[in-house]
Amino acid sequence: MTQVTDHGGGVRSLRVPIPDNPLGFTLVHLLDTDRGPALIDTGWDDPESWDALTEGLAACGTSVGEVTGVLITHHHPDHHGLSAKVREASGAWIAMHEADVSVVRRTRENPPERWYAFMAAKLAAAGAPEEHMAPLIAARDSGRARSLPGLAPALPDRTITPGDLLDLPGRRLRAIWTPGHTPGHVCLHLEEDHPAGLAGNGRLFSGDHLLPGITPHIGLYEDPDDATVTDPLGDYLDSLERVGRLAPAEVLPAHQHTFTDAPARVRELLDHHEERLTGLLTLLAPAPLTPWQLAERMEWNRPWEQIPYGSRTIAVSEAEAHLRRLVKLGRAEAVAGSDPVTYAPV
Repeated sequence: MTQVTDHGGGVRSLRVPIPDNPLGFTLVHLLDTDRGPALIDTGWDDPESWDALTEGLAACGTSVGEVTGVLITHHHPDHHGLSAKVREASGAWIAMHEADVSVVRRTRENPPERWYAFMAAKLAAAGAPEEHMAPLIAARDSGRARSLPGLAPALPDRTITPGDLLDLPGRRLRAIWTPGHTPGHVCLHLEEDHPAGLAGNGRLFSGDHLLPGITPHIGLYEDPDDATVTDPLGDYLDSLERVGRLAPAEVLPAHQHTFTDAPARVRELLDHHEERLTGLLTLLAPAPLTPWQLAERMEWNRPWEQIPYGSRTIAVSEAEAHLRRLVKLGRAEAVAGSDPVTYAPV
């Protein structure tokens, strides 16, 4: 498949690979402005990814050095990873929603061993077995700094304020706050007629919020310094409805491919999550389960035995996000006195 796709109207997408990841690539979008090219996301911090980004820009008749601004849909390393290199090469500003700027700030300020300790404690509370926590505890106690993707992300220069038109001369690009996948995820709405005349309300750069064939991970918003009980799945479902009402002519996501009929895709995702919540109650009915036990029984894209170590941690976080939603809706509750905590239907 070609690396660069021209979507018309001064919008192109570049396929930037994600190493060793089934998603394959991030679609970095290039937007022409009167001040020069701007990027929406940058891709994973990896030499192959950097080469793909620079070669893609060259194929578009520009270069990294000419980039004037970088808009980040959310802080994950397959979107924000190369932002520092782009800024270093071009002097471009980097913009992100304040909620994700806070994530970047605390990620930079906390030493890796604190993250290992925090994650080990979270997994213990979720009922993870000792063999799963052992690598985290060993890393915590090793005294050696470890390098993990996303532990030193670029600190943005600007914040993206929901509802505002962004500083892109000659374009009308408006920020829409769509929390769920991350607390500060934003979609970017290009309030211009579709270049091919498709019916609808402009075009939407949807990041990971709205994808054509997969559902984004919805896990917990992790913060060692904040014990607030969040409801990320509730945030996501509310955000989906907001995007559905917008009814853009075309959606340009950060993975897979462009698509139309956003309201239909939103309905599919809302139905999917309702079916999943109902299915989880069925799993909890015979006996209370910990989040880990629930994750073991949930339906994933492969059997639990084949899910690798890191993905199991992510799966448990997603199970907890669904449990929080059930508790908030009054459909499940934590069993008093259980340790690790178990949940049962109401």
